[in-house]
Amino acid sequence: MRYFHRISLILTIGILAMSLIACEPPKPVTTAPSSGASYTFERGYPSGDVQKANDDNAFSRAVQAYHFWYPTVSNEGIFQGFRDVGVRDNEAIGVANAGPRQVAFTANADTPYGVAVLDLSQGPWVIEMPPGPFIGLVDDHNQSWILDMGIPGPNAGKGGKHLIVGPGYKGPIPSGYQVGHSDTNKLLVAVRALPVGGDVAKANAALRFIKFHPLGQDTKSIKYVDTSQMKMDSTCLRWEDNFQFWQVLKKIVDEEPVDLKFPIMYSYLATLGIEKGKAFNPDDKMKSLLERAAKTARDQMLVSAFASNRPDKMAWPDRKWEWAGLVPNQAAFETAMGPDIEARDRWFIQAIVTSPAMFRRTEGAGSLYWLGVRDSSGAYLDGGKSYKLTVPLPVPDKLFWSVTLYDTVTRSMIQTDQDKSALRSLFELKDKTGSSVDLYFGPTAPPSHENEWIKTTPGKGWFAYFRIYGPEPPTFNGSWKPGDFEEVK
Repeated sequence: MRYFHRISLILTIGILAMSLIACEPPKPVTTAPSSGASYTFERGYPSGDVQKANDDNAFSRAVQAYHFWYPTVSNEGIFQGFRDVGVRDNEAIGVANAGPRQVAFTANADTPYGVAVLDLSQGPWVIEMPPGPFIGLVDDHNQSWILDMGIPGPNAGKGGKHLIVGPGYKGPIPSGYQVGHSDTNKLLVAVRALPVGGDVAKANAALRFIKFHPLGQDTKSIKYVDTSQMKMDSTCLRWEDNFQFWQVLKKIVDEEPVDLKFPIMYSYLATLGIEKGKAFNPDDKMKSLLERAAKTARDQMLVSAFASNRPDKMAWPDRKWEWAGLVPNQAAFETAMGPDIEARDRWFIQAIVTSPAMFRRTEGAGSLYWLGVRDSSGAYLDGGKSYKLTVPLPVPDKLFWSVTLYDTVTRSMIQTDQDKSALRSLFELKDKTGSSVDLYFGPTAPPSHENEWIKTTPGKGWFAYFRIYGPEPPTFNGSWKPGDFEEVK
């Protein structure tokens, strides 16, 4: 939660600095805010439509609060999506060979997933990981990283016990555990089982050997629910651009303890009528303002995701591929100047959860995520056009690699009657040899290349993630890189 504190501190300093700016008393002063309104002052006093200034101030606070709290509301979308299909907090873990039927921000079909929501309000929980090829993490309600498990964890895939304690926990900490401290009662556990040799069924079954139980209740276990064939929506799409965003956030504020490390962001909510334990009954005017703020802030975050003007987003100067994560090796987007706010926005509007392992740019460790939104000409990728992507072989990975397509509106795996969203070295591409392989994307299958093709939908946009698990040196020194998406006429 350190980065939340630093964001809060930056905002506080900015507000204090603005308060020191003084206008010359004798002269009327007119300032023009971004809304286009003019604020007039006479003899130093506000005059004219002062209510417009108050409304603009509330709108600005709502927009900034939306940016800050978006990961929290997004995580609640994950929680609720699993509850809707019977995977209840502290009672079950959902396991799945994920596919397009699961609406989830940039989830993928590379490996089976196991997802559980734990509530620490009644005490700590234990997660016992068996030895094996697992990649796991625990994030709190705000999607702040708590700890890694499995291969990227401190036991490096050899198994081990992890103890997660909640906010304000004062009880004993037994020995023999990797301990994680959560600043929220509710948290997300996500584990992936790597399908060694392409055996997905075995990997899915391996997830069931992970044990979850309250501390001191070793015999109590939660059930495993296979959600592979279930249609489910574990996103905040239904809330993110309307008044429901604030209603969901109010519910979270009531359920979770107030974290005093970022009081300024709670004070922003208080000015909007959202306070812990108090009724939230905005009038029609405030409802309209909050809905407009949600739409505006959501759109700003999407621009950060798909049209950022930052030069450091580019993976290579001669390619259109971008880094999905802009701050390497940091789960909290930390830089020397504090949290990188745009990097945070960019990540959470298109993806979920954080961990240092997800953003490592070191040889053999973690995974690399490249984002593709444009073709070789610089145009956005279009579901009505056909493209070819040439991937040099061998791809420098210790584990495997994949290309996955996502719908730009849902930021989830594309849905077509092909029911396919990815091309993967463990499956469709496992027998490919030679100096390169050509992959195809478009509304119709290219002759003789159906197995290397993903169907897209005219009238819809899409973007791609190129993932490499266990990247090797050529991915960093520029001696290996994929081609761009080339339009095929």
